[in-house]
Amino acid sequence: MYRHIDLNSWNRKPQFNFFKDYDIPFFNITANVNVTNLHRYCKSNNLPFFLSSLFYSIKAVNAVEAFRYRIKGEAVVCYDKIHAGSTILFDDNTFGFCYFEYVDDLQRFISLGQKEIELLKSKKVLDPKLDAVDLIHYSSVPWISFTGIQHARKFRIGDSIPKLVFGKFFKDGDKLKMPMSVEAHHALMDAYHVSEYLRIYQGLMDDL
Repeated sequence: MYRHIDLNSWNRKPQFNFFKDYDIPFFNITANVNVTNLHRYCKSNNLPFFLSSLFYSIKAVNAVEAFRYRIKGEAVVCYDKIHAGSTILFDDNTFGFCYFEYVDDLQRFISLGQKEIELLKSKKVLDPKLDAVDLIHYSSVPWISFTGIQHARKFRIGDSIPKLVFGKFFKDGDKLKMPMSVEAHHALMDAYHVSEYLRIYQGLMDDL
């Protein structure tokens, strides 16, 4: 479910009008998040790190309204809830897209997520679901501690979905850090909103 944003009363109307027709309206921010506590928590409770990090990330996404905005034609809508779609690697090093419903319970999210991953791997299909926009496009690049990333985009379809990428975590003193890329449509949000997402995401991991 979603609601329409009244553009005439929206405080971002000037910024929306300024950026919406850019040839490349997306901006990208890469930052290192501290996953020391999350990694320890997963080890102690025998939980998969990827699905756990995905859960807390999509929980933080849903807490920042700007990440729930999407452009539909000339309108802007705000979804009640955003889910996750992520690349999943197959045994032959190709990949498919797996979709994870957001439920606000870590154990249930992991249980449902593991079933979806098993189902995808059994079918071994790409399944891009181009019509689904109430989600975040995730990727995991566990082989590279990247400092920047650029995504393939189909601009002609009016894409406004944020793309988030997890990288290979690394030691920084006594901390374990993970590079994270956030790419978003500038007509819908700014660096401030990305910083809010990162602040909430970090806080959720730190509070475990």
